[in-house]
Amino acid sequence: MASSTGISTTSPSQDDLHLLMEQRRKKRKQSNRDSARRSRMRKQKHFDDLTAQLKLLQKENDLILNQLNVTTQHYLKLHAHNSILTAQKTELAQTLHSFNHIIKLINATNHYYHHHNDNKANNNFITPMHTSFLNHPIVATADNICLW
Repeated sequence: MASSTGISTTSPSQDDLHLLMEQRRKKRKQSNRDSARRSRMRKQKHFDDLTAQLKLLQKENDLILNQLNVTTQHYLKLHAHNSILTAQKTELAQTLHSFNHIIKLINATNHYYHHHNDNKANNNFITPMHTSFLNHPIVATADNICLW
């Protein structure tokens, strides 16, 4: 529909198009700014979360290292104590072996002495009171080793 001036009223003018494009450009720029601001905020929140997680993991790591150090010290003490007990066990086993060997020698001497000297009344080395125990070896168990 043409007007009397020759300009169509239904078609937008060049200035209106330019104004509309400028508004869209400004709106797009503002939208981009808002999107960039949200993106920076998300990145900052992610960074803050990672920083908090790092601090938490460092604290957990320190706690684990402290527990490891305590456990290592405890292990070293127990290992040293175990070495001492092993040495004592070996020493006691050797002592027991020696005592059993002595008992065997006494028993052998006692049997030899009784077979060759049945008529002698004076036996100062081995008395009848001791002979009941001569045939029994000394037995070591965990219960009676701990009593020492």
